[in-house]
Amino acid sequence: MKALVLGGGSLKGAWQVGAIQAVLETGFKPDMIYGISAGALNAAFMVNEAGHQFKKTNTVDWDLVNKKLLKFWLENITKPSDIGILKSKWSLGIDTLLSRFDGLLDTNPLHEKLKKYIDLTTLRRSPVAIKVGCVNIHSGEMHYADPLEQHFLDYLRASSSLPIIMPGIQIGKDNKEVYLDGGLREVVPLKKAIEDGATEIYAIATHPKKRAMEPINYRNLMTLIERIKDISVNQFENNDLEWAENYNKNLMSVAGFSINKKVNLTVIRPDETVEIKLTDFDIDVIKKIIKEGYEKAYMVLNAKKA
Repeated sequence: MKALVLGGGSLKGAWQVGAIQAVLETGFKPDMIYGISAGALNAAFMVNEAGHQFKKTNTVDWDLVNKKLLKFWLENITKPSDIGILKSKWSLGIDTLLSRFDGLLDTNPLHEKLKKYIDLTTLRRSPVAIKVGCVNIHSGEMHYADPLEQHFLDYLRASSSLPIIMPGIQIGKDNKEVYLDGGLREVVPLKKAIEDGATEIYAIATHPKKRAMEPINYRNLMTLIERIKDISVNQFENNDLEWAENYNKNLMSVAGFSINKKVNLTVIRPDETVEIKLTDFDIDVIKKIIKEGYEKAYMVLNAKKA
């Protein structure tokens, strides 16, 4: 099975879009796409577009899938209010005092875009499978949802709901089923892809292996939250990638035969931190980051061919 594995990274998902373009240009056609956080949104859009095409023509034009994904970002993710609207200090203070805090951002703008572009029936009928990861904030357990689940679109929203910044997403009517970004436990869902039988994988991460960090104003709430997220996400991402890169080395064999199949893994990630802030960006920043992602992936893929 061929799998495209898309890691989390909030708006760094734009960098991922550029890298996806380079991967698809090689002729790679995924059977399944796995995603967490921004990677889950990119995965859902791609699988939805593949399903839409398949319904019309019984085929999937991956070049067109790529063009539609690029168009989505360039037309819909152009300024902070496209993602969410910062709540007033007054309402945040009242909600916190009354124990009804529900994130710093009102994410209705993003969720309305999901309703417009992602259709559950189309995902279910798509020839390309999908799984997205999120975490139950009560149990701490990771859950990978697929479109056959009744509340898949809510799991998708949860997968991209950044802790504290965005609200937890309740699944159905059970208040013990509340989920947030899968990046709380895993950032690049390679283990799940391999468990499901993937043997050829392109993994696109959005953070460098080692990032230089400048001193910050740790008394600024948003800055502190962002720094804590960057530190933990960077480490989780490294753990996920190192586990997968060592997978073939650790395969057990019996009588000279491997118990599990070896995995052909290609990892694409930036060399330096992708600079973009959730509260301060514009279309020019998005274009620049998409271009950077494409250029890095193109370089990695050319080196692989050499």
